[in-house]
Amino acid sequence: MLRSPVSGPGFGLRSARLASARLSNALAASLAVASLSVCLLVTVTVLSIKVVAAMPIAG
Repeated sequence: MLRSPVSGPGFGLRSARLASARLSNALAASLAVASLSVCLLVTVTVLSIKVVAAMPIAG
């Protein structure tokens, strides 16, 4: 099987590494933001449960 000259060795190697690094950085940043938002959501949920549990039952 013959390779086309466009897909020769080293074609676009530098841009592929740069795009991969940018993609990795974007993925790491989005995961950090997502984990921070999940932590904040859990914190707000726990605090609201404690506040509701401390309220007297109307009756």
